[in-house]
Amino acid sequence: MQYASTRGGCGPVSAARAIEAGIAPDGGLFVPLEPVRLEDYLSWQELDYAGRAQQVLRAYLTDFTGEELAYCAENAYSQRNFDHPQVAPVVELSPGLYVLELWHGPTSAFKDMALQILPYFLPLARRKNGGEQESVILVATSGDTGKAALEGFKDVPGTRILVFFPEQGVSEVQRLQMVTQEGRNVGVVAVQGNFDDAQSGVKAIFTDPQLRFELEQAGFVFSSANSINWGRLVPQIVYYFSAYLDLVQKGALAPGAPVNFVVPTGNFGNILAGYYAREAGLPVHKLICAANSNNVLTDFVRSGTYDRRRPFYKTLSPSMDILVSSNLERLLYHLSGGDSGAVASWMGLLQREGLYSVSAGVQEQVRQIFWSDYADDRQTLNTIARAYRQYGYVLDTHTAVGLAVYENYRQATGDSTPTVLLSTASPCKFNASVARALLGEAAVQGKSEFDLLEMLVRHTGLTVPAGLRDLEQRPVRHRRVVEKDRMVQAVRDFLGLA
Repeated sequence: MQYASTRGGCGPVSAARAIEAGIAPDGGLFVPLEPVRLEDYLSWQELDYAGRAQQVLRAYLTDFTGEELAYCAENAYSQRNFDHPQVAPVVELSPGLYVLELWHGPTSAFKDMALQILPYFLPLARRKNGGEQESVILVATSGDTGKAALEGFKDVPGTRILVFFPEQGVSEVQRLQMVTQEGRNVGVVAVQGNFDDAQSGVKAIFTDPQLRFELEQAGFVFSSANSINWGRLVPQIVYYFSAYLDLVQKGALAPGAPVNFVVPTGNFGNILAGYYAREAGLPVHKLICAANSNNVLTDFVRSGTYDRRRPFYKTLSPSMDILVSSNLERLLYHLSGGDSGAVASWMGLLQREGLYSVSAGVQEQVRQIFWSDYADDRQTLNTIARAYRQYGYVLDTHTAVGLAVYENYRQATGDSTPTVLLSTASPCKFNASVARALLGEAAVQGKSEFDLLEMLVRHTGLTVPAGLRDLEQRPVRHRRVVEKDRMVQAVRDFLGLA
């Protein structure tokens, strides 16, 4: 399998090259150049999660041996890292509606599903490419990716990792998870701006020729742990297949029957993995894209015009507070028939003017595969409260956005296809909002997030994940805050460059 840039300026390259580079030199994203079909997926039912992962990964990472992929998957998806024996269990809310819990990893968020295996991919890729340079992992995070990447790459030989997060754009739990991070090779910097500022800054750093030259002279090479890196995206395809197989095993789905997936998303990576699963043969009827008040993706799915020229809202689902959805670029490449010129033009328009409109043919394909709506903060809180009353199940704020949008979808379409809602974070991670929804405004007034976590546990019987216990008592190790135009200097300082 070969990979090339969505913008046409790089490729073809091997999977190992694409993973090590993270982002293409022309600013595009690496995409597979051949279609993948996994026709035998129903035969994987008896495999555990690591075994299913090997089956998916071997189709995309063809320059990795079976033994290497087994090593990566078995180490990543072990009981040492995940607190549930199924790794990503499926829970029934009601007949025909299921929740796929993706938050049983060390940081209690779905990013662990990819960021526990990427640190195994990267050193292997570097060795395959004959490189001896130290990899510098740069990450922009809206909350969850940062901690998951820090935890995954902590003290991994031959790597250093620097995470940028929006100073006022993450929850208190997310912030403390990052600024208390241990590890000799890790750095964390708050950016005075929103996530799009941090993400744009990291992309600019990747393509800065002067900085790349300085790194090369000092024995470093950039890579990424964001979902712009193919090695971060490809593991996410696995849990779509795994959820389907679990439902077949339970008798909830007939083999080959269609299913919908509802995906809360901001950067489009999580739902794009569902698109790749569909293209590989999983019988996905509809991918339902759930947005919060930063509903740029909803407008795009409905109209074919992507317009980031709108207010930016800080919401109760901060990991989705994004106006520039990087992974949409990959989808546009595929739906345009690999027209890298069109993709480069659209991305150029987005950068210069803040919007672009795709062709009628691409727009029609988007509407055939995807459906989208959004939920604001009021709807999010109401959905958390209603789901607890109706199902006895506690949702985090992002998953609640997904359920609210699914309810809108059912009302709008009448579609009764069995549906899986991707749950992207433990409710304990967003305890202030969840407690507010379940206990009421008066009960939460004047309480810290950690007081509220205790109250939430008493009220619902939730178990606090190990990674969140005693978080407020851990020493703060990272205090640096920079303006968005000082991110390059923060990289130089972190690496000890002149």
